[in-house]
Amino acid sequence: MELICFLGAGEGTWGQVAGVINRGDWDSIIIIGDEFARKFNVEKDFEFIEVKSTGIVDLKEEILGKLKGKIKGTEAALSIASGNGKEHMALISAILNLPAGIRFTALTKDGIVFM
Repeated sequence: MELICFLGAGEGTWGQVAGVINRGDWDSIIIIGDEFARKFNVEKDFEFIEVKSTGIVDLKEEILGKLKGKIKGTEAALSIASGNGKEHMALISAILNLPAGIRFTALTKDGIVFM
């Protein structure tokens, strides 16, 4: 299953994203964020998709266009531990419009959970 993560501007939430990436067994990893998020680094290989739009509708369309053809199955694991509500809404809407299903993913003290 592909893992899609959004990275917001606040580096404080990047630890949760790194944990989900490092502790999971993913077919591929797609990280979405702005130019600042390019600083993110983990040991596993990932594809970085840079987004520049600021309006929610434009952001959704930009993400949708850049995600097309990248989800191999019918659903993707999704981490929204980083980012804000507008970014999350745009990302979720884009994935559902691919169309693909979503399995929210988080790292807990017991390991990775799907919600």
